[in-house]
Amino acid sequence: MEPLVRLVPALVLYDFCYYWLHRAGHEVAVFWAAHVVHHQSQHYNLSTALRQTSSGALLGWVFYLPMAVLGVPPLLFGIVALVDLLYQFWVHTEHVGRLGWFDRVFCSPSNHRVHHAINDGYIDRNYGGIWVVWDRMFGTFAPEVQACVYGTRTPLNSWDPVWANVAVYSELWRRSLAAPRWGDKLRVWFKPPGWLPEGSGGQCRLAAGGALAHAGAAPSTAFDLHQVRTYAPALTSAHALWGVGQNTLLTALGAWYLWHVDALPLPEAALGGAALTMGLWALGRYLQDQLAWWSTLALQALAAATVLVISPLAL
Repeated sequence: MEPLVRLVPALVLYDFCYYWLHRAGHEVAVFWAAHVVHHQSQHYNLSTALRQTSSGALLGWVFYLPMAVLGVPPLLFGIVALVDLLYQFWVHTEHVGRLGWFDRVFCSPSNHRVHHAINDGYIDRNYGGIWVVWDRMFGTFAPEVQACVYGTRTPLNSWDPVWANVAVYSELWRRSLAAPRWGDKLRVWFKPPGWLPEGSGGQCRLAAGGALAHAGAAPSTAFDLHQVRTYAPALTSAHALWGVGQNTLLTALGAWYLWHVDALPLPEAALGGAALTMGLWALGRYLQDQLAWWSTLALQALAAATVLVISPLAL
């Protein structure tokens, strides 16, 4: 009973901190640059839950400092963090409808569909990880009242996983360099996504949903959902089959790597991670018809050889 007495308050506190991190991930440009990976998919299913940021931990830890100050032990923090993350897996589905009272208290499939949607009225809503009560308290809750359209209003239009992770950072860097005043060069990173310095003109291409416009701009017009096009490059059956085979290989290599990585020296662990990233990049480029099959095969073979060579060092 005693472990539960400690676990439940820690879980509630973690979810409260997560709410503010998640909200910053939509309302502060540098945090959106990390979080956008989770929202780029134009489909909404359990695989969407697996689209996790590779850079969120660089700044996200700041939001959990209150837990350390209040004396939550690291092990307990790790347990509640895992519980909170695993809970959110099942809500990424369109196969579960409204759940009545449950929707009013917890993050549910219906509530989280709204969070991932780009419809007017759904942008930047429903941030809670387990409890949607936080959204009701702080004015960010919206119920599901119409069919959701998913993705980002500025679509990624790419299957390149590297570009998916750096696209918004790249745009922020470009805007920072272009800003005429030093203060604006910094503000670009910490203002809402899509913010532009006064008088800079142009369009806001970064906004999570287009609702946040640059300084001095007129209120944005309603977003036309009919203009949304699902990114789906034409693939032959052979093309698709080759991609499935390569993805299966990379998944197996990734599992092998993760099994051994904790015991690897840092340089070898970094080398293995880089090799897998290269293989995933090659697969994405191949599926976009930007890399020949033989080039893809060569890069995947190099990735496989690298992972298999360094893995015995962990034994």
